[in-house]
This record gives sequence, C-alpha cells and structure tokens, in this order.
Amino acid sequence: SDDGKLSFDEFKAYFADGVLSGEELHELFHTIDTHNTNNLDTEELCDYFSKHLGEYENVLSVLEDLNITVLKAMDKTKKDYQEASNLEQFVTRFLLKETLNQLQSLQSSLECAMETTEEQMRQERNDPTKPEVLSIQWPGKRSGRRLQKNNSLSSNNPHSSTGWIEEDGQWMTQINRLQKLIDRLEKKDLKLEPFEEEVLEENARSHIMIVQNQMCVMEEKIEEFRLALKQYVESASTLGGCLHISIQKLPSSFRFIVYEFWENSNAWNSHLQMNYSKTFQRSNVDFLETPELITTMLVP
Repeated sequence: SDDGKLSFDEFKAYFADGVLSGEELHELFHTIDTHNTNNLDTEELCDYFSKHLGEYENVLSVLEDLNITVLKAMDKTKKDYQEASNLEQFVTRFLLKETLNQLQSLQSSLECAMETTEEQMRQERNDPTKPEVLSIQWPGKRSGRRLQKNNSLSSNNPHSSTGWIEEDGQWMTQINRLQKLIDRLEKKDLKLEPFEEEVLEENARSHIMIVQNQMCVMEEKIEEFRLALKQYVESASTLGGCLHISIQKLPSSFRFIVYEFWENSNAWNSHLQMNYSKTFQRSNVDFLETPELITTMLVP
C-alpha cells in the first residue's frame, strides 16, 4: 500500500512461489519480523536476505554495475544517435540488439534454473498434484511471473484455510476463462481474403511528386543560407503545381531538410527550370559543406 512496510498479505502476494505452504510463509514472515510489529520494513528484509546471499552477493553487485553502465550507454546513444552517420547508426543498432540478445539469453538460463529448483522441491515433498504452469511468452518482452494452477488447495489440505480457498478459487476462475479464450483463438480458422491488385495509370500526372532535400550548411554561412532558402520557398509556393513545402532543422547542427510536395513530376520539372530555383542551386555551392542530397518519390 506504499506505506513503507509490508503486511503479511502483501508479503504473501509477492513471495508466494507455489511451493511454500501458507503456514511456512507465515513462519518465514515472523522470522524476518525481528521488530515484532507484524509488518516488515526495508531494514528487516535487507538484514534477513543479506545473511543468505552467498555467491549471489557478487551476482547482484555485478547486476547493479551493469544497470548503471547500460543506463549511461542509453543516455549517450540518445544524445549522439541522431547526429551520427549512417554507418555509425548501423553499428549502434547492432550493439543494442546484441546486448538485448545477451540479456535475454541470461534471463532464459535463470528461468530454467528457477523451474528446475521448484520442480525438485515438489518432487522432494512428494506432492501428488504437480502444479500446472501457465506461461505466455511475448517475443522481445520480459516474461511475467508465471501463473500456477495448483489443485492441491482444497478443504482436505491441512495447510489451507477458507480465505486461501476463496482467493485462489477466484483466480482459478479467471485463469480458466483466459485458457478457454486462448483455446478458441488457437482453433479459429483464418479466412484470408484474396489479394487484389490495383491497376495504376502509367500517366505521371496521376502521381504526386514528393521531394526530400537534405543540406548541411557551413556555420559561417547560416544567415545567408536562411535568407536564400526563404526566398526560394516564397517563390516556389506561388507556382500552381506546388502543394506544400515544409522545412526542418535538426537540433544541435546546421543540417536542414526540405520536403516539397508537387502535383506531378511535370510540375516539379517546370519548377527546376525557373530562375529562382537555379539561383538557389548556384548559391548552395557556396553555402553547403557537402553536396545536397535530393530524394524523390512518386505517390499515386
């Protein structure tokens, strides 16, 4: 309840693993509760688990360092990625993917170890009803805590109580409904519609011309470039075939991207022959650090 301490119900909701009985969880709760307040605070939890860390003390320490290192790398990536070259961005994407794969591989090993230890514990206790684990794995996502379906919770179980039976009964009802829904979805026949091809006219007039122009401006020429770009946009916008012009300046750099939308390729070609367009192209020779990169696309 976000009050800085755990009641037994909160403790049970988080630490119950389907192996320890209710009485064993209650006994563990009072073992950790050295202050005898019927609530566990952070100090009591840390004191108890720190005595049993063993080899996992090094594991958790490394994980803390890893968490800090990953966050630093993410912060660096956020700052530098947009301004990096295409090759540098490719390397960054590869490293992110490889890091994720390594972490997921480690997570899979830990999950396998957890399932093995839980299964061994059940066999040692000679539990006649092995809990059925319902697990839904989503690709690329961290798997949630597994839902355990344990049929041993009944009135004949000496470790159960009325409260436990009612609570688990409600959960089992929801789990069964979810399982039936999943079964229905898995068995549902897919009805795929036949693929329809749209025959487009070969006339270029039926296509909108989209133009992307990327320009990297020299710092000392930025004001002159802005003035020339403003005159270029104002002149182009007056032409009948110009639908829209949008300008973007990338932050922390002198790189501009101009998006132009023209009614068709003929309108774009006519625009290129106009004096204002030729003037702007000539001025860019003096304003730009590298040649401008122009990309065009026809859209039906």
